[in-house]
Amino acid sequence: MVISMTGFGRGKAESDAFIVNVEIKTVNHRFCEMNIRMPRQLLTIEDKIKKKINEHIRRGRVEAYVSLEGEGVVTRKIHVDWQLLDDYYQFIKQARSMYGIEGTVTIQDLLSHKELIHIEENEAENEGFEELVLRAVEAAVMQLKQMRLSEGKELKIDLEAIIAELEAIVTELEEYAPIVVQLYKERVTKRMQDYLNGQLDDARILTEVAIFAEKADINEEIIRLKSHIVQFLQTLLVPEPIGRKLDFLVQEMNREANTIGSKANDSNIAKKVVEMKSLLEKLKEQVQNIE
Repeated sequence: MVISMTGFGRGKAESDAFIVNVEIKTVNHRFCEMNIRMPRQLLTIEDKIKKKINEHIRRGRVEAYVSLEGEGVVTRKIHVDWQLLDDYYQFIKQARSMYGIEGTVTIQDLLSHKELIHIEENEAENEGFEELVLRAVEAAVMQLKQMRLSEGKELKIDLEAIIAELEAIVTELEEYAPIVVQLYKERVTKRMQDYLNGQLDDARILTEVAIFAEKADINEEIIRLKSHIVQFLQTLLVPEPIGRKLDFLVQEMNREANTIGSKANDSNIAKKVVEMKSLLEKLKEQVQNIE
């Protein structure tokens, strides 16, 4: 099955106290690599989040963002250093008495010093978050999966169209290859006629043609190309990640095209090889988007 490696999904889950928002995006990657950003109190369930995502995403780079909202996310508490506060108060009173400074100690005098009074923030325990977070992750990853499947359908149509063009070229090469040998035989015969004043050496002509035919024979490469094309189309229907196998098949087809190009002693075959390699480059680009 053709599944794109690029996509985006958003999920949300709510309770009376909390709201969990999850965003997941994926891009191409050779393996499955995950990067999850979330509040520290959720780090204990990071593996469960990854496992949930991995149930649906087998390949690609995954970027996930988890955020929490709600008054219960952070607990706040006033912290007072009573001993230091008392020492500070007594110091001010004593200083004013000693130096004749007028005025009294106000609450503002005390609140302006963080070392005396400050607010402590503590992240709430993750108890109760787990089910909510995993529900939001599930919603996000299912939306992401649907997008990847939708793009995969478009990729499949494009791949099949490219393969159809490639198959047509291979068929043309298969039909044209025997003609190349015949054309070479005609050229050799003409040259010998010119050099030998019309006296032909049939044995020598046959030897020359046989040597050329062996060197220029692309039958095996064509057979393998046709086999790879069949495998490629069959692989598109396999219900599992297929990107790596398709990439391997494209590499093999490229190898056969290069061999045909090196054997080609004919401008028409050389032209078809160029067209074939152009199509294979398109295939390679598209295959790298597939899970």
